[in-house]
Amino acid sequence: MSIRQPIVSVLGHVDHGKTSLLDYIRGTAVWKGEAGHITQHIGATEVPLDHIYEVCGQLIGSKKFDVPGLLFIDTPGHHAFTTLRARGGSLADIAVLVVDINEGIKPQTLESMNILRKYKTPFIIALNKIDLVQGWHSVKGRPFILNMKEQSEDATNMFEEKMYKVISRFAQEGYSADRYDRIEDFTRNIALVPVSARTGEGVPDLLLVLIGLAQRFLEQNLRTEEGPARGTVLEVKEEKGLGPTIDVIVYSGELRKGDILGLGTNGRPLVTKVKAILKPRPLDEIRDPRDKFDSVDEVTAAAGVKLLCQDLDGVVAGGPLRVIKGDKQAILDEIAEETKVRIEVVDAGLFIKADALGSLEALAFECAHSQIPIHKYEVGPISKRDVIEVSAYNDQLHRAILAFNVPLLPDAKDALPNHDAKIFRNDVVYGLIDDYKLWVAEVQRMAEADKRSLVAFPGKVRMLPNCVFRVSKPAIFGVRVLTGRIRTGQRMIDSTGNEVGKIRSIRSGEDVKKEAIQGDEVAISIDGPTVGRQINVEDILYVDILESEVKAISSHALNPDEKLTLDELIEIKRKKDRFWSM
Repeated sequence: MSIRQPIVSVLGHVDHGKTSLLDYIRGTAVWKGEAGHITQHIGATEVPLDHIYEVCGQLIGSKKFDVPGLLFIDTPGHHAFTTLRARGGSLADIAVLVVDINEGIKPQTLESMNILRKYKTPFIIALNKIDLVQGWHSVKGRPFILNMKEQSEDATNMFEEKMYKVISRFAQEGYSADRYDRIEDFTRNIALVPVSARTGEGVPDLLLVLIGLAQRFLEQNLRTEEGPARGTVLEVKEEKGLGPTIDVIVYSGELRKGDILGLGTNGRPLVTKVKAILKPRPLDEIRDPRDKFDSVDEVTAAAGVKLLCQDLDGVVAGGPLRVIKGDKQAILDEIAEETKVRIEVVDAGLFIKADALGSLEALAFECAHSQIPIHKYEVGPISKRDVIEVSAYNDQLHRAILAFNVPLLPDAKDALPNHDAKIFRNDVVYGLIDDYKLWVAEVQRMAEADKRSLVAFPGKVRMLPNCVFRVSKPAIFGVRVLTGRIRTGQRMIDSTGNEVGKIRSIRSGEDVKKEAIQGDEVAISIDGPTVGRQINVEDILYVDILESEVKAISSHALNPDEKLTLDELIEIKRKKDRFWSM
């Protein structure tokens, strides 16, 4: 029985520096390749013990550890963390919660904390961006505990003030946290490690705290026995020169070239054979390696590797991996159960698609948070069948597909012009939700405008002086729309309730208009009245509304001026019929 390296998951609010922190540790720039510089997929990086000794040399001296290193998992957010399951619990042995010292705890930080609490995952806090504290002098790669001694009093006070604001917010959430060097009992207090992902200050402290806590408190959990591998698929990729591959985390047992695997799919589990195991070099990122992978015959937990298999058709990211030895059917049943995506669906909702189980669940979470109902969900590209199906949904706002990081197949693209379906594609989950919300707002605005065009809305105009162009048959004169709107075909009344006539046309200069809205100055022609007899300059005229229409009009979103005009009209009408619109 040997001790495996602990799996460390990195979580935190978007843009608080999760990937940047890991980039400094491994000397890469993965964040630059991510859409919107936001992590979209789960990555894995092995940090060997020798590297930790080198980075932390000023802090640990000659002290030695039994833990062989750290395996970092960089998640696209707290939601993806929930899909990294191992034996019903969290795949991670310990987590790093990244918090921007200048912004403090944000909504996603709280959600990450709730998930860590749910899975009972121990964690430490990386208090990032200390280099942005006013007056702070950050030194590249230097331990925080040494660098803080050389700060000015003003900078130290500013840092302490910001740090204790964060500590106070954690206390409000039921967590006792303090700076790591001030903690005596790590079982009762959460270690807070100040760092700068930009300069690397505090990174030695962070690695030392992680390796030290793993050695002291997790050693029993890290003991691994020989046996068939268990793992989680991080991503399914088409690699140039290799074909379909899968990135996986092996969290238990041994995986060998030639092993028979069971893998999770959208349907029945897939049984396949391992053709090759490709292992990234230490400190290389499995998503974006700088060096070629090493081809190895076997790996033991914990490890992040790329696999070539005989068949990977239908394998989904986020699904389980099992080496099949013993009761094959029992193993396949276990895989099928673990692959199930648990997303709440309703009878009336839209369709979501994503490239991985974790992405799908993350998108569903954001939809639920934004009160966007889901009728159907799938992993994979958008097909013609999807377009046809969505176009048949009853509600226009549901005739949409939210597609995260998946392609639009050619047959689907050809089908779009002939079907009433809206496709939203984005490689940033938050951007996808925002795009859909903007579209919904526009559709609702247009729908409201269409409704308004079907009924006579309140409108009030004033006849302008020196703007009578014809006194009768028809009368043509200038008006200013004081409130609401006027349209051709509407009947007008004066302030005493007497009918004036019907609007034949509305003009603005040489342009003929169907309607004029509040603030417009236009010329109108009206059949019936003679200017100077029935109507006069400076008169106020109202759009005549049928009594039967008042209730329907009141159900629409009237602005305050329109409501006031409607009240004035009702008052005018009741001078002749006191029960009008009661």
